[in-house]
Amino acid sequence: MRHLLSLWAACLVTLAMPASAADAGFAFPTGFKLREVAANGTTLHVRSGGSGPAVVLLHGYGETGDMWVPLAADLARDHTVIVPDLRGMGRSARPAGGYDKKTQAVDIAGVLEAYGVREADVVAHDIGNMVAFQFAAQNPQRVRRLVLIDAPVPGVGPWEEILKNPLLWHFRFGGPDMERLVAGRERIYLDRFWNEFSATPARFGEAARRHYAALYAQPGAMHAGFAQFAAFDQDAIDNRAWLARDRLKMPVLAVGGEKSFGPMMATVMRAGADNVTEGIVPDSGHWIMEENPRATTALVRDFLAR
Repeated sequence: MRHLLSLWAACLVTLAMPASAADAGFAFPTGFKLREVAANGTTLHVRSGGSGPAVVLLHGYGETGDMWVPLAADLARDHTVIVPDLRGMGRSARPAGGYDKKTQAVDIAGVLEAYGVREADVVAHDIGNMVAFQFAAQNPQRVRRLVLIDAPVPGVGPWEEILKNPLLWHFRFGGPDMERLVAGRERIYLDRFWNEFSATPARFGEAARRHYAALYAQPGAMHAGFAQFAAFDQDAIDNRAWLARDRLKMPVLAVGGEKSFGPMMATVMRAGADNVTEGIVPDSGHWIMEENPRATTALVRDFLAR
């Protein structure tokens, strides 16, 4: 009971705090600019900076584009780095629909058009993987290299077996009643993922937890987050239909956290791509940029430099 009361108190503190990226250590380097990009009937919150070949960084659930600060700072030395918040997440708009990844891939195409970028490397994590896969499927000529990190792609490879893992119960968690249960308790809900999917939960620090919990406590944010998962069945249909006639041809780096998806990421991607390199982030669970950003950055930079 004492533990529950402590969690509830932490949640109340979280909701009272502003979502300050700088205070949480999520300030992008000097020279990065913010832009609200109208794309595909919605508006995405985008940071961009650096110069050189373009690279797009796509985040996942439980975080926002802020997760990429360490990688963005490194890549901006010789890349133009573009970091959107996905539809409905972070500081992007939360439209009523369009959370299937085929639609969100069009969002990303619209972002690139807004920046005048014809082709880019794409680096993604978690739900970002699913958007990136569809973006590469729809726009193979625009993706030089693709990096997918520590999450399956609906309908690709052993998807049905992956769904049976009890740790992924949240894939089917959603709807009005679930939203009512979580309302005002966003920190409690998200802590479960940050803890259970970490190799070392303490590395997902308190400032980061407060920062993300405040963003996910915004009106409509949890509804949009649940909608990302509710679209998985349609995502699987879309991906299987595409795989029935084609496969990814660009170089793909499939990265798993050593204590999370590990080599399974490469297994998944070899079912949908011809040129797959396996990568492992050592001493890390799912939250690779929180748990081992240095190793993650080295893996990505080495692959993009090939």
